[in-house]
Amino acid sequence: MKSGIALILAVSMTTATIAYAAEPQEERQMTMKQIGGAMGSLAKMAKGEAEYDAAAAKQAFTTISESAEKFGQQFPEGSETGFDTEAHPDIWTNRDDFDARVAKLKADAASAADSIGDDASELGAKLGMVGKNCASCHETYRLKNS
Repeated sequence: MKSGIALILAVSMTTATIAYAAEPQEERQMTMKQIGGAMGSLAKMAKGEAEYDAAAAKQAFTTISESAEKFGQQFPEGSETGFDTEAHPDIWTNRDDFDARVAKLKADAASAADSIGDDASELGAKLGMVGKNCASCHETYRLKNS
């Protein structure tokens, strides 16, 4: 009896999760906010506005890398518009270039996370490398707000 109830609850929860799953546009907006938060904490450390914390820096770079990994599923065909998306239509016409840029962001952020040390002196360079990836993609594949 208990296992039957557990099965019913599990199926109900799965169904509810599927029914209320965010749209791809909303998912990528949440992912971008995670990346923005990670970049913000790294920038504060790099500028000396926050104390350097190697573990927090490593986690921030890891968050960026793991978030970039999700992008492949968050830009499916049919999600070019709606939900106040800022995704440029060129993402879908230049998909190979977009995917290459996302892969570079993922790899560079993972490399930064793996090589972070106790000395804050290299943080600025690592942040700059990852930040250039973000800027490059935003310049090409993000709609400009008017």
